[in-house]
Amino acid sequence: MIRIGIIGPESTGKSELAHELAAYFKGDWIPEYARTYVEQLDRPYNYDDICEIAKNQIQIQQIYSLKNSPEYVFFDTELIITKVWFEYCYKKIPDFLKDYLCENYFDFYLLCAPDLPWIPDAVREHGADREYFFDWYKKEIQNLGTAFFIVNGQGEKRTRNAIEAIESNFKNL
Repeated sequence: MIRIGIIGPESTGKSELAHELAAYFKGDWIPEYARTYVEQLDRPYNYDDICEIAKNQIQIQQIYSLKNSPEYVFFDTELIITKVWFEYCYKKIPDFLKDYLCENYFDFYLLCAPDLPWIPDAVREHGADREYFFDWYKKEIQNLGTAFFIVNGQGEKRTRNAIEAIESNFKNL
């Protein structure tokens, strides 16, 4: 099983890309848990909520490690984004998250460039800071030492760029 994390700033097409790639590669698509969690809150999220999101993401990843899954599994966001959010909002990161990230769960990352138009919604907060977060996510992936590809382009070109990067990276399988 090849586990691919799709990350990037808000409104960069992560969910759509994850869904399209899962269909193309006949793999599984794991939707973004944080969005679902935050949308169900009847109050602003807090540190404990982000801890709950992180623990749930870890649990989902652990379940997929045990499943008889298809060759490709695409995760719509993952724990790097959660780590950055802890640091950005609360200036601290729980030890359990740091420890888990060191395990390098993912085989490959697709980092979505902020070259799509910003589309506001109820849970998006930082449209003006997308380049800032993009650079931060890139640095975090580089610190893990995991292979990654920066996905850019509009529409089908964006999806095609991601497909070519995956096929190129895993061509010897």
